[in-house]
Amino acid sequence: MTFTKLVPNIFYANINDALKLFIDCLDFKIEHDELKSQAPFCVIERNGLRINLFENKELAKEHHPEFRLVTNDIEEVYEKISWSHTKFLHPNLNQIILRPWGAKEFAIMDKQTGIIIQEW
Repeated sequence: MTFTKLVPNIFYANINDALKLFIDCLDFKIEHDELKSQAPFCVIERNGLRINLFENKELAKEHHPEFRLVTNDIEEVYEKISWSHTKFLHPNLNQIILRPWGAKEFAIMDKQTGIIIQEW
């Protein structure tokens, strides 16, 4: 059995919050757009990574995902985000830290989702 991709579903009370984080801050692109439908939804993608974003107030109350994005140049990612989207830096991990397990990390978050940016 072979799996080729993991595609998370993330629920927001207001999908525009997701677009600010993923499109504006992290430079994902919208690949499928149903943002003007009764149940706003879109598929975003960047470098082969795909995420499904949904607007659903009830499910957003129940689900607060956290995941990691691995990069080969954490300093470049940190410089871009800390310059252009400072408000997303997580208060407990707002600088690049070398962890005891050998990874460099910093974190960002919005009202719904936590993302740890990591370089091994």
